[in-house]
Amino acid sequence: MLHRFIQSLRPLTQRRRSVFDGVRRRGLLLGLSLGVAALPPPLPPLPPLVLRAAPLRLSAPQFYVAAVVDARADRKAVAYLLLPPARAGAAAAAQPVDFAGGGRAAIQQFMQQSGPQAAAGRRAVTVRLTKCLVTEAAGPGAAGQVQGQVTVALAFEWQRNGQPVYLTEYHASARYGRPAGQLTVVEPTLRTVLGNGLRYLNAWLLAADGHNPRVAQGVRVTFRDYTTNTDPDTLFYAPDHRLIRADFQGPQRPGRFVAAVFPSFSFSARPTFEQGFVHLAVQTKVFVVRQSSWISPAASNEAEVLNHEQRHFDLVKLVAERFKHKIQSARLTVDDFNATIQLAYFTSFQEMNRLQEQYDRETSHGTNAAAQQAWNRRLDAELRALPPLR
Repeated sequence: MLHRFIQSLRPLTQRRRSVFDGVRRRGLLLGLSLGVAALPPPLPPLPPLVLRAAPLRLSAPQFYVAAVVDARADRKAVAYLLLPPARAGAAAAAQPVDFAGGGRAAIQQFMQQSGPQAAAGRRAVTVRLTKCLVTEAAGPGAAGQVQGQVTVALAFEWQRNGQPVYLTEYHASARYGRPAGQLTVVEPTLRTVLGNGLRYLNAWLLAADGHNPRVAQGVRVTFRDYTTNTDPDTLFYAPDHRLIRADFQGPQRPGRFVAAVFPSFSFSARPTFEQGFVHLAVQTKVFVVRQSSWISPAASNEAEVLNHEQRHFDLVKLVAERFKHKIQSARLTVDDFNATIQLAYFTSFQEMNRLQEQYDRETSHGTNAAAQQAWNRRLDAELRALPPLR
């Protein structure tokens, strides 16, 4: 009897326990639902900004944008825009927004489509983007107003002979105001500031052309020989003038020689900046100083003596022509053309001295007739064989 009574009580106990469990579960769910309802709904993400191309119509374009390099410290977004608060009394929340397609790609596309296109004479410029940022704050006036600031920093460079050449930098900012619910002013302000950067670069290039070596696209060389013989002491080389006795005006020196001449050559190179290039006018002077040259009055074979000394003069002319061809064939750059020309002159001067000594040694200072004739033919042939300078 007792056993049956206890068994009859168990279903009742289980039913009470299940009722209590259900109450606890419903209370917990009710508490959770009340907690979620108390939080504001999440803000919907803002769509990316679409940077629209706008032809700049620059006067006398000097460049085109070849590439944009993103060197910003913060590449997550180009703008942090304030959104209206989800409920009254709450603070406005800033949301990061980027350009459609990413900051670098969008700005490169904008500059390449809005700026000048590639054309002869225009420099291929790389734009280094160091800052492009929009920040906003609540306006101090009427509620719901937002103040924004656009800050842009660009550095410009271009490739010359495979090396980057720094040009200039552009730093600018602009402010705007807008209602809290309107974002239409953001992209046009950004577009204007970025476009003004390209306008600034074009104006800088126009102002720099002609005097700033950063903008020179290369080196162009012209050559000229100085042949004006108006100086009584200096005789400049001219093909139609051969040495005569009157050109030897120095006092005779003691020794076993009957004549001496001291030819040499010099050059000058004057750079100017014209139409985007360094124009280098190279002038060579092959000369004999009359007061340092002498001939013995007792020289019996004057024609042979004058011919031997003339060939010293011809040899210097040959070296000077080779010097000019060295310059022409060298890859002169804006940064080091002077060093290249100075080195060419130094090696040519060494060559001149070496050949003069070889000439005197092989001809026995003109007394070996056969060797002298061989050198006469050699010098004539090599002077004729020089290709014309471009």
